[in-house]
Amino acid sequence: MEFIDADGNIIIPKAVRPIIGIEETTLGSTNGAAKQYRYGRLHIRDYDSHYTVHVDKVDPRVDPVGHLLSDAPEYLAGAAAAAYVARKVGGAIYDKRRKEGKNANDAAIDAVISGLIAGFSAGKIAFAATNAAKKVK
Repeated sequence: MEFIDADGNIIIPKAVRPIIGIEETTLGSTNGAAKQYRYGRLHIRDYDSHYTVHVDKVDPRVDPVGHLLSDAPEYLAGAAAAAYVARKVGGAIYDKRRKEGKNANDAAIDAVISGLIAGFSAGKIAFAATNAAKKVK
């Protein structure tokens, strides 16, 4: 059995330590785990037969922004790309619809829908690209 996963987490079989006696958390990506825990900078994920553990550079409970910058930049990249693209596309669609003679409400609805779709897509792409680049390091 391998004891390091593809993301560099340490794998601990539940036979070694069947019960975690620390508080469950919602902070962090579960990566398919049933539960997750934090103990200081340790991030522990609970799967059916094992745990995975890694140490974060910054505890998100103490410094959420610092954690995003150092340990999870893919979330910031995704959010920034989504916001930027949504604003640009939404603004362009609104202006185009108004020039076509649509009223402000209809133009705004078209702009919001288009902006959300484009922003969501851009955010997913930026998240995936940043996450892939992070794993290459």
